[in-house]
Amino acid sequence: METVRIVIPIPPVTKKNSQQIFRGRDGRPFIAPSAKYRAYERAAGYYLPRGVHIAEPVNIRAVFYMPTRRRVDLVNLEEALCDLLVAYGVIEDDNSRIVASMDGSRVSYDKDNPRTEVEITGLDSG
Repeated sequence: METVRIVIPIPPVTKKNSQQIFRGRDGRPFIAPSAKYRAYERAAGYYLPRGVHIAEPVNIRAVFYMPTRRRVDLVNLEEALCDLLVAYGVIEDDNSRIVASMDGSRVSYDKDNPRTEVEITGLDSG
């Protein structure tokens, strides 16, 4: 598999810290992403490659350049990224058979150019 490189030139958003509780028609509560996350997902989708559909084991390395030095959980950023990649069909699923590793991911700071740089590389099936 050829390495896929993606740059999402908007501030990264976590899904977990941007949730809302709603009540369904049956009265049961459920959790859904906030309007802020949904807007991020739509905007970020514009920068994802078309015609790429990965269904083999890969490593996803992401560097999240945040606009502030506020603490953020890397795992929550990775979860939002994987959900985004699945939603737009870049990867088939975010289970461990497809996203076999996320080695090399980290959070950094860039006030003037917040973004997410993603590198998806295939893994040997060994």
